Amino acid sequence: MSRFFSHKFDALTPYVPGEQPGDKQQLVKLNTNENPFPPSPKALLYAREHTRSPELYSDPEGVELRRALGFLCGVRPEEIVLANGSDEVLNFAFMAFCDADHPAVFPDVTYGFYPVFCQLSGIPYREIPLKADFSIDPEDYCRARGTVFIANPNAPTGMLLPVEAIEGILASDPDRVVVVDEAYIDFGGVSCIPLIKKYPNLLVTRTFSKSRSMAGARLGFAVGCEALIGDLNTLRYSTNPYNVNSLTLALGLGTVLEESYTQRNCAEIIRVRELTAERLKALGFRLTDSKANFLFARSDRISGGELYRKLKERGVLVRHFDKPRIDDYNRITIGTEDQMDALVEAIKAILEERT
Repeated sequence: MSRFFSHKFDALTPYVPGEQPGDKQQLVKLNTNENPFPPSPKALLYAREHTRSPELYSDPEGVELRRALGFLCGVRPEEIVLANGSDEVLNFAFMAFCDADHPAVFPDVTYGFYPVFCQLSGIPYREIPLKADFSIDPEDYCRARGTVFIANPNAPTGMLLPVEAIEGILASDPDRVVVVDEAYIDFGGVSCIPLIKKYPNLLVTRTFSKSRSMAGARLGFAVGCEALIGDLNTLRYSTNPYNVNSLTLALGLGTVLEESYTQRNCAEIIRVRELTAERLKALGFRLTDSKANFLFARSDRISGGELYRKLKERGVLVRHFDKPRIDDYNRITIGTEDQMDALVEAIKAILEERT
């Protein structure tokens, strides 16, 4: 850190992304919740044939993509804002709806970017402990003062709150915003997006990185009443109105227009997730009830940190969080069935070495 770096960031602890090693061909990469399947054929076709000339700015409104997303989600285009990944739109939400009078409220074990957004913008925040089984108690958020952020399914636990529980939180205080981060909703959950018609204090964020195989393209969006979306657009136009590039807009449009491809891939990932969960349980692992494209697992036979390191030595990458409450767990992305076979065989070999 240079001597010129502002002291206002002295307490900032940046988010640490999962490892992205250069030679990925030699690895079974199960650490960053990427989709193991390529983007849809129509997405790639649109990227080739519908990308605006790069000497021209991209469409700042993303008109075609918002229209297609609106049809898919059952909302009006005016109820959607596009972003450079869901991280950007989440950052806008923290900036727009949190301040000294409206602190951010979220679980103590959740997406690691939430406290970073708060520290970056000088927002006070409170972390509510998950229950012993890592589940969220909705009553905690019905009573909480401030802007609520809930990842649903949660990360890294993968556990899901039913829509009825989210609606209870929304109804408990109509004078505060509730942000539901649905990055993983396509892997076994039911979206809260229809509730925006009933609750003007609801904002739902989504990403194309997980279910739609576009992690590298960086595309996210938020859905809410037109007034909330207007708030986010005020910040977007005050920072980077051309925040989604032309290639990504074309990829996104092609993807939305081939929704059946996404749903087939999600069904396969769910199938492989459940199969892998049963195989890990047979090896003595304990797992949360994940409804995401990853598993959250621990073993009494080996610590989470040691398993992570030994898997890495064998060319298998998973995600380990060296934090209280979860340091014995590893988050394991669901890849192809062959990749999960390689994971399980590596774990078997590691456990056999310890006997």
